[in-house]
Amino acid sequence: MRTLWAIGLAILMGYWGLTTTQQAVPAQPKAIKLFNGRDLTGWKAYLADPNAKMEDVWRVENGILICKGEPLGYIYTEKDYTNYILKLEWRWAPDKKPGNSGVLLRVHGEHKIWPRSVEAQLMHMNSGDFWLIDGAPLVTDPEYIDKNAERHRWRKKTTERPAPEWNQYEIIVRGDKITLKVNGEVVNEGSGAEIVAGKIALQSEGGEIHFRNIELIPLE
Repeated sequence: MRTLWAIGLAILMGYWGLTTTQQAVPAQPKAIKLFNGRDLTGWKAYLADPNAKMEDVWRVENGILICKGEPLGYIYTEKDYTNYILKLEWRWAPDKKPGNSGVLLRVHGEHKIWPRSVEAQLMHMNSGDFWLIDGAPLVTDPEYIDKNAERHRWRKKTTERPAPEWNQYEIIVRGDKITLKVNGEVVNEGSGAEIVAGKIALQSEGGEIHFRNIELIPLE
């Protein structure tokens, strides 16, 4: 009798274990900190002025990455990324006039001003726009294409906070689709992007801009 009971218990435990395994939820990928809050480890720079150095334009103070805004150029990740969720916060420097900047996605090819990529715009009060650089493709709602500059794809609404408040970008790059969220709301999206591994870059393009909490979640 005890033998039959032991066999029955073993079968039940085996079934329970199998069921638990089948229902297990895959672990979510861990976020990767692209900016460590201390220095520019993991980043390189390209600047229009060959005599300028990264530290002439970019510095870290109190956990904040500060870009002077000139000369023109960008810092870019040493590693390439294809599919990911990129999150970062930005603000325009207090007591200074806001300017222009951007987040360049899937940067590849020759380093220059400006490299082939899709830009998630950061120009003051224009965040959420797309700029298509050096022939990079992206299909968006025809109603929101700038007829005077076909590379320019307007956002559908503005959720940006006034300077110098902090704002958050959430940029989802998956396959041929790119979605831009500003302060938690979807403001623009497109499809038909090149599916290619590339750098992530932050522009120096006029006006002092600050960044913090830059992290990436890899996607399958």
